[in-house]
Amino acid sequence: MLEYTGIRVRDLERAIRFYTEGLGLRPKARGRMAAGGLWQELEDPESRAVLELNYYPGDPPYREGDELDHLGFRVDDLAASVRRLTELGARVRIPPFSEGTERLAFLSDPDGVWIELYERTTDDVPPASRGGG
Repeated sequence: MLEYTGIRVRDLERAIRFYTEGLGLRPKARGRMAAGGLWQELEDPESRAVLELNYYPGDPPYREGDELDHLGFRVDDLAASVRRLTELGARVRIPPFSEGTERLAFLSDPDGVWIELYERTTDDVPPASRGGG
């Protein structure tokens, strides 16, 4: 199930202001990724669609168009999903790994768009990329 879209931002506070004041999204959870990046979830009050803003400090500048970071999908069986998607042309970018009580993997679709797959082992813990700390 598609749960959210994650985009890279150059200035997290500026992006939060833009999407909340300009488009009416509402702040939800916020945290730090295990790799050091910061994230902020914003939710549309009508559709409940979630936009995840991702800021990676120290990353080199990137070209315009590099802002789409990843699409996040919750799956019931991570191994089967990785296998099925690679058979359809996906490339494994970060093989399945555990972080806390989550199993995650990052793939890219045949056009290079990154996809996060995560399998929850419990319903009360968010996925690691949004699990903060």
